[in-house]
Amino acid sequence: MVVTALVTALAAAAGRSAAGCLLVAGAVLTGQLSVGWCNDRADLDRDVAAGRRDKPLAVGSLAPRTVTLAAGAALALCVPLSLAAGARAGAAHLLGVGAAWAYNLGLKRTPLSWLPYALGFALLPAFVTLGLPGRPWPPGWAVGAAALLGVGAHLTNVLPDIECDLAASVRGLPQRLGRGWSRALAAALLLGAAVLLALGPAGPPGRAGWAALAVTGPMAVLTVLPVAGHEGSRVPFLATLVMAATAAAMLLTRGAGLA
Repeated sequence: MVVTALVTALAAAAGRSAAGCLLVAGAVLTGQLSVGWCNDRADLDRDVAAGRRDKPLAVGSLAPRTVTLAAGAALALCVPLSLAAGARAGAAHLLGVGAAWAYNLGLKRTPLSWLPYALGFALLPAFVTLGLPGRPWPPGWAVGAAALLGVGAHLTNVLPDIECDLAASVRGLPQRLGRGWSRALAAALLLGAAVLLALGPAGPPGRAGWAALAVTGPMAVLTVLPVAGHEGSRVPFLATLVMAATAAAMLLTRGAGLA
């Protein structure tokens, strides 16, 4: 829901019509649903072993076949909804969705676990702009910032579950790096995304840009520094979430400069 809302708002900021924004919302929502359901189906055995009570499949309230069919149906709907924005825009979005499926079905267990996030997020501004009149490619600062935001989100998302992942033989990049290095890398990437979004577009950053950098800098410090006496503290994790939310908000404020 967060990704769908973010991309739809980005489409509106970039000048897409109301109908165009609805198509974007439908394409992104069905794509995200397919990815989420595919992930839960692929992780069924792992979630059962981990005793996950928040997963309907793991507790047996849904049949695996139901989730498999739902993921397939959502993906089937995503294809025409994506292509309705144009062949190039649709191809960009479907490539990102395909990368997310590849992550679910195997890449999450490899050192390349970051790649689907980088590719998927980088292609979201392209999906928005390639559906505009003239089919313009988004500026490099937007693509780069979105890619950094995606990889930072990947590292942040994994932080609370690294030990459980390792026990289940999931050895993606953050699991191999460990909690400390993953926190540091997430902070660097999200700070880089904020800098690109503030300084990449033509003209001065403005108050919003400087304010975002003023928030992101201290959050980066909180992310990297250990909390004395509280090795399991959620402060670093929450700090990375604040950084990711700030970068996403900056991307929206820069939406008018995408085309």
